[in-house]
Amino acid sequence: MTDLLIRNARIVDGTSSEPSDPVDLRIVDGKIAENGTQLAQGSANVIDLRGAVVMPGLIDCHVHVIATTTNLGANADLPNSLVAARAGRIMEGMLMRGFTTVRDLAGADHGLVVALEEGTLIGPRLVICGKALSQTGGHTDYRGRYNTRDVSHYKNQLGALGRIADGVSEVRRVAREELMSGAQFIKIMANGGVSSPSDPVAWLGYSREELLAAVEEAQKAQTYVAAHLYTDQAVRIALECGVRSIEHGNLMRPDTIELAREKNAVVVPTNITYDLLAREGASWGLPPESVAKIEDVREAGLQCLEALHKSGVTMGFGTDLLGEMHPHQSEEFILRGQRLPAQSVIRSATVDAAKVLQMEGQIGTLAPGAYADLIVVDGNPLEDLGLLTGQGQHMPLIMQAGRIIKNTLS
Repeated sequence: MTDLLIRNARIVDGTSSEPSDPVDLRIVDGKIAENGTQLAQGSANVIDLRGAVVMPGLIDCHVHVIATTTNLGANADLPNSLVAARAGRIMEGMLMRGFTTVRDLAGADHGLVVALEEGTLIGPRLVICGKALSQTGGHTDYRGRYNTRDVSHYKNQLGALGRIADGVSEVRRVAREELMSGAQFIKIMANGGVSSPSDPVAWLGYSREELLAAVEEAQKAQTYVAAHLYTDQAVRIALECGVRSIEHGNLMRPDTIELAREKNAVVVPTNITYDLLAREGASWGLPPESVAKIEDVREAGLQCLEALHKSGVTMGFGTDLLGEMHPHQSEEFILRGQRLPAQSVIRSATVDAAKVLQMEGQIGTLAPGAYADLIVVDGNPLEDLGLLTGQGQHMPLIMQAGRIIKNTLS
């Protein structure tokens, strides 16, 4: 049994506008066993933080750890061994930025989950959907206008974000295959997208019957459906069909936002990806037809943040970065902080992010019973969200499940 006592930690977790008074945290076998003041030391090793700010490990609710290039069509053709090696480096970078849990929204497989759990790879706890489901010509169909390659090629390509499934019976079969292969929820492409070549953003994706089939298969497996969505019409249809997690949602209108609140759905905005793609996408290899779509959703996404916050819809922190963009992950804090209170921004990466992942009480908190995922911050992020950026340079201590990943405390 491992026993560690952290003394004099001032907790910032997004549930208060000020850091807590100093408290002690006892960590036993990777979990928070007790918190309070003046806890008995017993046989525990002690780290005295002398009033430094401690946060739960950060959570990113929308990543693509296998997206090693910005050109996702090219990424899907890379050897699996190369994608896995690159994904390992991408995930280690996430952990060193303080992200101790991430939810992959298309591509990562159960092999990467196992590699992280057994320590073969170093990175965040990984929650996966396997391959996303897309209709022919939809988001994650990267073949373009003149490519007639058999889509079965992508089923076993680690670098492919999705699989094609047309019709109710195919949606059911592919959803079942992904669940059998280790998916913890189902992801569907229910709208056009930026990074794919032949689906304008306004295109609706699956029919209602196909959406309902995906939702039913997820519910039978006691999980949920997350959907790639931009337009108000597409979001409304998805909500009416029982989709729980709205990814992006940039073009939602007030009445649809209210519907999301009524249905207790969650929304994961991903603003940093549009900001970066607008500035650098062409130089990173994003096709011209994709670059042209970005402004359709960029500014609207930032405006939607404010409306979602005002309505009380649960928002998770998400980034959706690809290839060379991954090091900019923490800049989502800055973008959100320009529109929302810092407390709400932090909450989206802790307590509310845990709700998005359906892991309340396990992550995003430093309460007894939770995993001992935590970061120490040099300063108060409620006053300066920039302390959460800089590739972890303001985080002298990073801990995941009680294991010290980084320690530069004096």
